[in-house]
Amino acid sequence: MTALPDPVDLTAALVRCPTVTPEEGGALELLEGVLSAAGFDCTRADRGGVPNLFARWGPKGHPRSFGFNGHTDVVPVGDAAAWTVDPFGGEIRDGRLWGRGACDMKSGVAAFVAAAVRFVTETPPDGAVILTITGDEEGSSTDGTVALLDWMAAEGERMSVCIVGEPTCPEKMGDMLKIGRRGALSAWLTATGKQGHSAYPQRALNPLTALVRLCDRLAATELDTGTAHFDPSTLALTTIDTGNAATNVIPARATAALNIRFNDLHTGAGLIRWIKDQAARVTEETGVPIAVRSKISGESFLTPPGPFPDLVARAVAAETNRTPAFSTSGGTSDARFVKDHCPVVEFGLVGQTMHQVDENVEVAHIERLEAIYRRVLADWFARS
Repeated sequence: MTALPDPVDLTAALVRCPTVTPEEGGALELLEGVLSAAGFDCTRADRGGVPNLFARWGPKGHPRSFGFNGHTDVVPVGDAAAWTVDPFGGEIRDGRLWGRGACDMKSGVAAFVAAAVRFVTETPPDGAVILTITGDEEGSSTDGTVALLDWMAAEGERMSVCIVGEPTCPEKMGDMLKIGRRGALSAWLTATGKQGHSAYPQRALNPLTALVRLCDRLAATELDTGTAHFDPSTLALTTIDTGNAATNVIPARATAALNIRFNDLHTGAGLIRWIKDQAARVTEETGVPIAVRSKISGESFLTPPGPFPDLVARAVAAETNRTPAFSTSGGTSDARFVKDHCPVVEFGLVGQTMHQVDENVEVAHIERLEAIYRRVLADWFARS
């Protein structure tokens, strides 16, 4: 009988794989070996140079198929000299496992891989367990989980429900479960005027006057007051630039950028139409053309409280003695793609050190997360 993987040892082994997006670094090869030895059918669904792994235990197309999703890629180390440990050493010290990705989210991947292997080995379910693991969550995300879901659709593979193993807990293990996420979009504004001497403004067309007016209107607008499960939507101006070092020159061009995090009262397309409408009004008032370029990173979504989120919450409470709050806070995750495939929630470790120098996670929390995932699997298959 193949030895069951230890989630802590597996996390350390994954941290030792240098997987800065989109480098595979040996992580998916390692996981494929572990899963194949446990009877999972594994397929690499790489696309666009991005490494992706699909693994299924049980019959293809089974109506009861539980899924996990996660990523092995990590953000860059940054200033390596600022680290007190080897960023890719996977060192265990003072009850913590250290290294880039230890928190976000190689520990989550190791925990659900270990939980899935142990569960199907010890109590084989009537159904299937599916794992989708990408190397492109921290990057553009165009050929990661999206590619996996496209491949699954083409191959007739299907998850009934899914947990994304991102770190979700703000302070203590088990204090938060994500049942949705806000949408996100960025917009870039370019105002084009006519350069001239600042002493003769009538001979120029100042793009800054128009751009500042537009930025003020956008930033001053209350988008909404929130919904039952979402905080109010927010708009943040992130930069205004001219590249003009001379105080006696009116520039010909000025740019600005903004980011909106929006709830389920909006769509990305609707917000972009609003921005473009406001830009057109300012152009009409000032005579300065303002071009708008935009990118929607993801739409808002919600898995309403009900059987699946409640089941996960009960498993968390049973293992941590803490009932998790249902939340939609934070940034985006690959759950924004999974939600179009099946009901999805997110649960993982305390995320206080993710993306930081000396990223680390409590060893005991990795072990507890594996136990939570295993309990979720047992409870879900028992009740399905």
